[in-house]
Amino acid sequence: MSIPIVSVVGKSDSGKTTLICGLIPELKKRGYRVATIKHDIHGFDMDRPGKDTWKHSEAGADIVVISSPGKVAMIEKVAAELTLDQVIARIEGVDIIISEGYKRNNKPKLEVFRSSVHDAPLCGAGDNLFALASDVKPDIGVPVFDLNDYSGIADLIVELFLSGAPPAGLPPAGPRCQNER
Repeated sequence: MSIPIVSVVGKSDSGKTTLICGLIPELKKRGYRVATIKHDIHGFDMDRPGKDTWKHSEAGADIVVISSPGKVAMIEKVAAELTLDQVIARIEGVDIIISEGYKRNNKPKLEVFRSSVHDAPLCGAGDNLFALASDVKPDIGVPVFDLNDYSGIADLIVELFLSGAPPAGLPPAGPRCQNER
């Protein structure tokens, strides 16, 4: 069985990270294990200069893994950007994957649209849009939710992608992530 994926898309500064950080605890309290993938078109650095993992990478390691009792992280050098499907293939042990960005992919999309920041939504017909989270209520042929209706959006995600039966015995929801600013 493949893991369902929902791509949260929208133009810059629309509130994608804020929405995802509201959805995660809603899905966690329902018992689902959630993975997220953040698309960064500018590149990123996770290991800080001077730290051991940075030294390993600088010495030429192609993959650097750091592990502790509570978390594990892997940094892999790649020759070219991986597709979303290639990144998804590396994730296991979760019930759903939420990606931020990847607006050009063919996955189901939830768009965040803030009318005070942009003139029109990003997605249109044929873009795999299944819902819109917005401060306005345009008639675009999909359900439209308030930007802060995390529970309602989670209800729709469960209905459309998660059969409604969460696995038993999962830990309770963790802390809410911080806004990206």
